Amino acid sequence: MKNYTIALLAGDGIGPEIMHEAVKIFRLIEERNDVTFTLIEADFGAAAYFKCGHPFPDETKAICDEADAIIKGPIGLSHEESKKIPIDMQPERGALLPLRRRYNTFANFRPVSLPKALAHFSPLKPEIIGEGIDLVMVRELVGGLYFGDKEVGVNEKGLRYVKETLEYDEEQICRIMHEALRLSMRRKKVLHNIHKSNVLKSSVLWNEVLEEVAVEYPEVEIKHILVDAAATQLCLNPGQFDVMVMENMFGDILSDQGGGILGSLGLMPSACKGPEKSYYEPSHGSAPDIAGQNIANPYSMIGSVAMMLEDSFGMVEESKNVWTAMQSVFADGYSTPDLSKPGSGVKMIKTAEFGDKVVAALRAMPAVV
Repeated sequence: MKNYTIALLAGDGIGPEIMHEAVKIFRLIEERNDVTFTLIEADFGAAAYFKCGHPFPDETKAICDEADAIIKGPIGLSHEESKKIPIDMQPERGALLPLRRRYNTFANFRPVSLPKALAHFSPLKPEIIGEGIDLVMVRELVGGLYFGDKEVGVNEKGLRYVKETLEYDEEQICRIMHEALRLSMRRKKVLHNIHKSNVLKSSVLWNEVLEEVAVEYPEVEIKHILVDAAATQLCLNPGQFDVMVMENMFGDILSDQGGGILGSLGLMPSACKGPEKSYYEPSHGSAPDIAGQNIANPYSMIGSVAMMLEDSFGMVEESKNVWTAMQSVFADGYSTPDLSKPGSGVKMIKTAEFGDKVVAALRAMPAVV
């Protein structure tokens, strides 16, 4: 029997609530498969700062170092609450970026998936959604503007200024292109390259390296599109996309837009892959305004479990079963108050009830042989 150790970083806001539902899935997977999971909880984010004095404590680092994979809940506070934490200790700067840097999780995968049966969640017109939305955004995650040198001060004119550096080297670009191209080979063999080479020299290098790497994948059709045009086309014709590859900041922005065309970031799990370890997380925020109300949908968290099963543990068929189980709950007419409004024709259930229904649907499926 295989055993995997998983670090559970529940995070802030609704994080602990939806993490509880993820644990239910791990336990059922153990029942259905020849596998056990050692689940170890660890403090991370704003809650960790107030408890331990640091958003990414040494104890948490040690747990993550020993884990086979990490699953992380959303982090962060409201704008006003964030002011109670020093700028460099706020969760995104003090915990999230260091997590990515520590494990070199350079490749972020965010599926933007909405089957036709769930099209009512999307704000897009039915004729635009067509048979559904099914694409994957591949984002470089440890380079670019977010990780470049930063400088603040007062210049010779007495004016406050800030300087932030956007930096990539060809090795960083090369490895994310290989990830995107390999994924394209497993899907429709079409890759949209998102860039801004008409303005940014970083995009010129980005495109040059892609051309060099793409020679190894002659079956993949490469389509180049400026980031602003891509943003427009995601709303007008999302069906044209299959795999999209982009640098860090472009990916941050477009992946949130991906949540928008689905109707909610609550429908977007993600995987952050490093050379030796990966972490998995919902793409949405911590939603402090609804924390503790048991109304947040755990879809993105459970979907992150599904991605972990496939990518870290090779449990491809069981991962597909988890996706099917989740979508069946929506297809049966159930939703949570954060995703649907009263009178929308769906049966409203709580966070825990949604998790229970996913468990029931998965349990009813034949075990993977």
